[in-house]
Amino acid sequence: MQKLIVRNATLADIETLKIFKLGLIQAELPMDETIKEDAISYYDLEELITNDSSELLVVDIAGELVASGYAKIIPDRPYLKHDFQGYLGFMFVPKKHRGNGYNKLVLDALLKWCKSRNVYEIRLDVYDTNPPAISAYEKAGFKKHLINMRLDIKDFEL
Repeated sequence: MQKLIVRNATLADIETLKIFKLGLIQAELPMDETIKEDAISYYDLEELITNDSSELLVVDIAGELVASGYAKIIPDRPYLKHDFQGYLGFMFVPKKHRGNGYNKLVLDALLKWCKSRNVYEIRLDVYDTNPPAISAYEKAGFKKHLINMRLDIKDFEL
């Protein structure tokens, strides 16, 4: 069995991470009618790699990247008990590598990174139409907290 490594992403990984980004967008487009279908980009990968307040990790097996995810420390709302939160995103595993626990490896490493910076409130967003992701995050200890609701009133009679 080849050794796998959870490591910091580098600028040399950008091309593969762009492919991951496209895979993530393609997976999420059917779940979100508000996403633009052309020339969209969720993440500034270079910023996530180089900024001290974020950690972009990959799982590397003999030079092949098989998973990604980031944590970003951001200020939270002043009325909450915590000053900062660790926001998680870009959690992606290509289809051929799913089911091997790679997302959990990234998640655990990101949680450890947040904790090492004294950030204990961790948040992420997941589509309600993505039960496998919801289940995976619940297994990792996450709990549903808020429901974000939307209404498109363009064609509404008001």
